[in-house]
Amino acid sequence: MSKKPESTAPKARKAILIGLITQHQNPEKAQEYLDELSFLVETDGLIPVKQFVQRLDKPDKATFVGKGKLHEIKEFVKEHDIDVLVFDDELSPSQQRNLEKEVERKILDRTYLILEIFAARARTAHAATQVKLAQYQYLLPRLTGMWTHLERQRGGTGTRGGAGEKEIETDRRNIRDRISILKKELASIDKQMATQRKNRGEMIRVALVGYTNVGKSTLMNLLSKSTVFAENKLFATLDTTVRKVVIDNLPFLLSDTVGFIRKLPTQLVESFKSTLDEVREADILLHVVDISHPAFADQMNTVNTTLAEIGAGNKLMITIFNKIDAYRFTPKDDDLIPDAENKVPLEQLKKTWIAKEKKRCAFISATQKNNIDELRDTLYREIKKLHIKRYPYNHLLY
Repeated sequence: MSKKPESTAPKARKAILIGLITQHQNPEKAQEYLDELSFLVETDGLIPVKQFVQRLDKPDKATFVGKGKLHEIKEFVKEHDIDVLVFDDELSPSQQRNLEKEVERKILDRTYLILEIFAARARTAHAATQVKLAQYQYLLPRLTGMWTHLERQRGGTGTRGGAGEKEIETDRRNIRDRISILKKELASIDKQMATQRKNRGEMIRVALVGYTNVGKSTLMNLLSKSTVFAENKLFATLDTTVRKVVIDNLPFLLSDTVGFIRKLPTQLVESFKSTLDEVREADILLHVVDISHPAFADQMNTVNTTLAEIGAGNKLMITIFNKIDAYRFTPKDDDLIPDAENKVPLEQLKKTWIAKEKKRCAFISATQKNNIDELRDTLYREIKKLHIKRYPYNHLLY
């Protein structure tokens, strides 16, 4: 009997996730963030095996976690043949170096994990250039730790003035040169995209914003009747997509942008300047929220904070609570838990948000097409107001 050919498919890498409960982060939040990190890990093609959490006032300067917890992690890694350790916060170069030395496994922090996902999902030269720049900016201060590890592998002395130090200086210079080149490329692309935005004329511009994986691209497809890549994974969209949309006889431009996330790497914010300019220059923001997510209020705060940081915090905004079909009312006895976290029935939640926030709101399901006409009516009214201001002699057309 002939043997079956061995599979050539690469073995899926196993990962453990590590986070802290600090004076600024309670156990519930720590667990919520680790669950999100688990989704990030799966998006990157890793298999999350276990979560480790330690209560510390602040991260250990040398190894992020304490000695006892690190020993527990090392034992688990050896016993279960773990390939990657993923930390929920950005590690310093020295922490990363010390951890690699102690555990002898690949160490990723939240920042680089997001960069890896962006790199894998960049579908155009523009997006790839933006991500590559962010990766180089992250890598540059970490070369010392990498070379210390390599020197040990090569049997070098690692002494001052040795081959390793000469090579690291060469690599630093090469990376700085590469960063300079990429910045020039992006400046040129940004200029072209700014020209494109100007050439669109004075049409009203609407931008979809929101946390990653809340259904922005699905809504984009629904409103514009186009086909934009949409997937139930984090950061499915990196490149900005712009479509002309007409509601009744009122035209406007609708753009879909990259989703935000907690602790979005500063390198990415800088690199994705032209993408974020779509948000900064929009007349109206459609803030899409996944109302079925238990922590949607926290996600909203993250988006609003990020918008403020990029100079778009005072834009006219319509808040779209998406995925009402998946909303589950889970009553809780703890009065300290905010109403906005699945604690009240949906109908009561609607009244609460409208009464308290006095915002322009819509409650929809993009996949089931629930309440889409109501959203279109709300959007039409707001765009019409701007049209009348911008084209006072054409208002009789609408």
